Amino acid sequence: MAGVQGSTLAIAVSQAGGLGSLPCAILGPDQIQQELKAITAATSRPYNVNFFVHRQPDPEPDRVAGWQDLLAPYYEELGVERTSVAAGPARLAFDHDAADVLEAFKPPVVSFHFGLPSSQLMARVKGWGSKIISSATTVDEARYLEANGVDAVIAQGLEAGGHRGMFLTADLNTQTGTFALVRQIAAAVKIPVIAAGGIADSRGAFAAMVLGASGVQVGTAYLLCPEAATSKVHRAALKSVAARVTAVTNVFTGRPARAIVNRLIREIGPMSAAAPAFPLAAAAVLPLRSKAEGLGSGDFTSMWAGQSAPLCREWNAAELTQDFLDAKVTRGS
Repeated sequence: MAGVQGSTLAIAVSQAGGLGSLPCAILGPDQIQQELKAITAATSRPYNVNFFVHRQPDPEPDRVAGWQDLLAPYYEELGVERTSVAAGPARLAFDHDAADVLEAFKPPVVSFHFGLPSSQLMARVKGWGSKIISSATTVDEARYLEANGVDAVIAQGLEAGGHRGMFLTADLNTQTGTFALVRQIAAAVKIPVIAAGGIADSRGAFAAMVLGASGVQVGTAYLLCPEAATSKVHRAALKSVAARVTAVTNVFTGRPARAIVNRLIREIGPMSAAAPAFPLAAAAVLPLRSKAEGLGSGDFTSMWAGQSAPLCREWNAAELTQDFLDAKVTRGS
């Protein structure tokens, strides 16, 4: 959800009884502080902050140059000067600078993607009382997370939109659907399991809990909410037949992530061996995205979405959150 939501949506979800989440992967410390001030001023309800914990790759100048060569025809078509390609908005890994900001707020929940941070950072987060959760895409990853002290594990199925949370392997053949994964992880760990991927309404949430999940994590279903910052081209795609076809692709960032199929995915992906390691691939695509969106086109936009995208509704966040909460009430009854 990084880039398509901020504190506004997180506040609305928390106020409605869900666990609103603030994606921090593209925010610097000052921005994180500003957003957390907004959340804590608006609600006393629990909320979550989410971080990536990837390792920053080596610069790879030759590979980056080759990637720009591959994109050169698009630069020419759109009138983008190749010399204008600079570092894009970096995906930032959780570090002590971010922890310094969090410590003043002591968020109820801190979640991670791509594994876990160092033991020192884990100790800091636990030390101020936050619960820690993280994504697993395989049973082995879930067991690793449990062994390293998380309080709950997110079972991210292959249907999920955005970046795959895989961290013990890069083999996409290991990735399975949400319901198959939830059942296996629930049988393998003793901590609570949160289902993620392809869940768009109370019926999907109910089904996940029947299979052993204690709750669900939802992203795509909120993309059409007025509280989301989803771009015009992304919203238009979600409301069109394009939403029916998503693919796991690395052409936007260098790491596998599910998005609505557009021109860039069709023509050089979905998986390209030429893409530099995450997050280095993003910088070369960013000017194409900016220019195309200015022309009303989503040809080069990373329109992250799960396979539930055709089920998106233009509800406000409170209505949508209540729908998911109804699944818990139904199951409890």
